[in-house]
Amino acid sequence: MKFRNPFVNLSKFERRLWLSSVLIVSASYVLAGSFYWLTLLASLIGVTALIFVAKGDVTGQVLTVIFSLAYGIISYQYRYFGEMITYLGMTMPIALLSVYTWLKHPYQESAEVEVNKLSRVQLLLLVVLTGAVTYGFYFILKEFHTANLVISTVSIATSFSASYLLVFRSPFYALAYAANDIVLIILWVLASIENVSYLPMVMCFAMFLLNDMYGFMNWRKMRVRQAECISCQQE
Repeated sequence: MKFRNPFVNLSKFERRLWLSSVLIVSASYVLAGSFYWLTLLASLIGVTALIFVAKGDVTGQVLTVIFSLAYGIISYQYRYFGEMITYLGMTMPIALLSVYTWLKHPYQESAEVEVNKLSRVQLLLLVVLTGAVTYGFYFILKEFHTANLVISTVSIATSFSASYLLVFRSPFYALAYAANDIVLIILWVLASIENVSYLPMVMCFAMFLLNDMYGFMNWRKMRVRQAECISCQQE
């Protein structure tokens, strides 16, 4: 298979957004003074993954798998077992599934995924599965004496719904992830109060939030453009 440089397809704005995210996250680690190298690496992989997910490029899902592994290790070390279980047991395998579904549904054989409109059945499954997963994980996290249990449980709900929406290629994945970003910002603020070395993780998810908001706007544009193209072909 021929290697494809995914950065070539980024617009000037997207390259600037990615570079700004990388610089801000990196600067936060330098200013923090003492930090764990894996948190910096995970953060840089994360912001890079999001710019490609926002672009509708499957590269973003591949990087999400790598980010999930690194973030799961970080969460375990701080006893955020909810985050660890979420990313290693849910986000990572669902990202792998998304790689498959995105490759199966390219938009006109391009690097861009075909945007999907959820059916009523898919919407119903989203509600039912999110509720069931959140309810079940609450007791699992409680058994593990997870730090900040309620917030960690909310993170399960937002993260699962976002992952589900990505599998089915819905623009609303970005709103679910934006909600998850806010939850994670709160979690890592609480962690930073006890250990300032975790403060860069707050900046990391602040950049995630910015990228996810852009992702929602860009996917809406993709949906309109793809729909117009289909309409033109049918005329």
